[in-house]
Amino acid sequence: MSARRAPTGAASACPSCRTAGPAVFYVQNEVPVHSVLLMPTREEAIGYPRGEIRLGFCRACGFIGNLAADPALHEYSGRYEETQGFSATFNAFARRLAEGLIERHGIRGKRVLEIGCGKGEFLTLLCALGGNRGIGFDPAYVPARNPAPPDVDVTFVADFYSDQYAGIPADLVVCKMTLEHIGDTLEFMRMVRRTIGDRPETIVFFQVPNAVRILHEVAFWDVYYEHCSYFSPGSIARLFRRAGFEVLDVGTDFDDQYLLVEACPASGRPTLPSRPEEADLGTLARGVAWFREQWPLRVEHWRDLLRRAKAEGRRTVIWGGGSKAVAFLNAIGPDADAVLQVVDVNPYKHGTFLAGTGHEIVGPDVLREHAPDTVIVMNGIYR
Repeated sequence: MSARRAPTGAASACPSCRTAGPAVFYVQNEVPVHSVLLMPTREEAIGYPRGEIRLGFCRACGFIGNLAADPALHEYSGRYEETQGFSATFNAFARRLAEGLIERHGIRGKRVLEIGCGKGEFLTLLCALGGNRGIGFDPAYVPARNPAPPDVDVTFVADFYSDQYAGIPADLVVCKMTLEHIGDTLEFMRMVRRTIGDRPETIVFFQVPNAVRILHEVAFWDVYYEHCSYFSPGSIARLFRRAGFEVLDVGTDFDDQYLLVEACPASGRPTLPSRPEEADLGTLARGVAWFREQWPLRVEHWRDLLRRAKAEGRRTVIWGGGSKAVAFLNAIGPDADAVLQVVDVNPYKHGTFLAGTGHEIVGPDVLREHAPDTVIVMNGIYR
């Protein structure tokens, strides 16, 4: 199964600013359309539906997106295993993030709404630390995995957030690692603005992958089918203002991997000045050219390393059984068979298989029995 094609150079409208003609600079065919669904058998993992990635760059606003994305291929269900909550490193980051939001904006005894709450860890943390009431929306929410203790007032709805929930007031609206899954980004942000309504005091916080880092590092392992939208500080700030928000702050965190945006509803025309780092269209254009030139060389570099490891009989494993591993191994192609196993700390993944290549995911304890010669760490912050 393949996604609908968008020919190179097609005058597709940018989903963030509606300007025609994003230019394609990266193409990957036959990639799995999901990266973190739990695949119970190797056969299902290898045969999982595939689509096409054709990343286009909008020179007008800086948005980068997959022009061939087909949302009909997505399955956001209970077997979507996106949580990073089994990592102490990630949990420390999440706690610092929650504490900062609470302190900066006085989110204590308030109402918090999270769009795309996953298994609910961050929403529960915000409510527990600030004595807040929370409601989270995510079609992949699993009630049996509810992390909230009885004394924390939090409710979860296993559904996509939409206009039908506009009647639910919130002092803080959170959306972490979800906007990059949205195709029509401008309409989505306008929907969020509509649901807030006439509540100008509402704070909005979004977290997305940082496209500037992906381009600079030529991180082809951070480009996968679920992520159809990529942002820089400037492109996301321009999107927020276009959708009716005032941008309060834009920055990066987690070793520059994440872009963080804080905003509030604009009562009329935006009045806050843009930040110097938002003037990034030239930087983005150079980054796109660099990525287009370098990614085939980077892929070939890794193929050569893995071929030599296999020829020399060295045991190679990957640390991190998430989307990065799926993107990395599928880009490497046939040489990916030099990787014997994929290790992950999340016990829900153990005994399942990676989409596309069918690599088994095992727990760290397996490494004690079969000591590897080489460990490829998919996210350097966990080194």
